[in-house]
Amino acid sequence: MITHIVLFKLKERTDAGVEAARQVLLSMEGKVEQLRYLEVGVDLVHSERSFDLALTTRFDSMEELQAYIVHPYHAQEVSAYMKGVCSSVVAADYQSS
Repeated sequence: MITHIVLFKLKERTDAGVEAARQVLLSMEGKVEQLRYLEVGVDLVHSERSFDLALTTRFDSMEELQAYIVHPYHAQEVSAYMKGVCSSVVAADYQSS
């Protein structure tokens, strides 16, 4: 199993902005068939170094992760939206059990 984690820092760190972005990320459920697990968490600490949202997804293989990255809904809808509302994005991918 491959775990893909992405942290998002939003330009507009308002409750409404965070919730809108959270809903966009959650909208992938049922639309991106490669996803085996999807979770979106909202930051609780709100420190200067905090990111606003954490996306955790899991895939059966690296091939499935690569297919997710170019999936039309993910690439054209979700990623495009997040690029427009984020000031910073970081990611990590690892083999999980």
